[in-house]
Amino acid sequence: MVRQKIQIKKIDNLTARQVTFSKRRRGLFKKAQELSTLCDADIGLIVFSATGKLFEYSSSSMMQLIEKHKVHSERDMDSPDQLQFSNLQSEKKNCGMLCREFAEKNRELRQLNGEELQGLGLEELMKLEKIVEGGISRVMKIKGDKFRREISSLKKKEAQLLEENSQLKQQSEARLNEVEGHNAIEGGHSADSITTNRSLVNSHHDYIDSDTSLKLGLPFPY
Repeated sequence: MVRQKIQIKKIDNLTARQVTFSKRRRGLFKKAQELSTLCDADIGLIVFSATGKLFEYSSSSMMQLIEKHKVHSERDMDSPDQLQFSNLQSEKKNCGMLCREFAEKNRELRQLNGEELQGLGLEELMKLEKIVEGGISRVMKIKGDKFRREISSLKKKEAQLLEENSQLKQQSEARLNEVEGHNAIEGGHSADSITTNRSLVNSHHDYIDSDTSLKLGLPFPY
């Protein structure tokens, strides 16, 4: 099947026109983003719908791109001195814009820390409260995860220490049994030696008594 070519003309049906606008706008912005990423190009798109709703895409700051476009548009009409002056003015504007953005971010940071809240309205305070609560929730989640990992690590260390303690206890008991057995063997040899020595002493005494009786002519003791 050959794909039928769509005729480019205004879509009369309002619903179909809105659907086509939404799809093609997303496709256009996607292509612009891809072009900016692939080619490192500065791209700015401004689209107004039929109802006057604004849609825009910019690869960087839209205001900087507009100023850059303005400078390039005036370049052909300006002399070199005027062009240099225009560039200088553009740089000053960019610097001022960055300074204002920096000051705004610092103010938001101080407000997140609970400072400079007097001039905020109720809606701004509620918005700030949601941001702080979201930050606290994320901090608590990360802290809880770290606590759980720490507890798990401590339990593993505890199990390892218990296992090592059990092994040391078994080794100590084995060594104690070995020493007691060795002492018992040595004690048995000592007892046999004492008995043997006593028998030798008694025999020697009997021999002396009998020899003495013979020399004195006394009857041999029985």
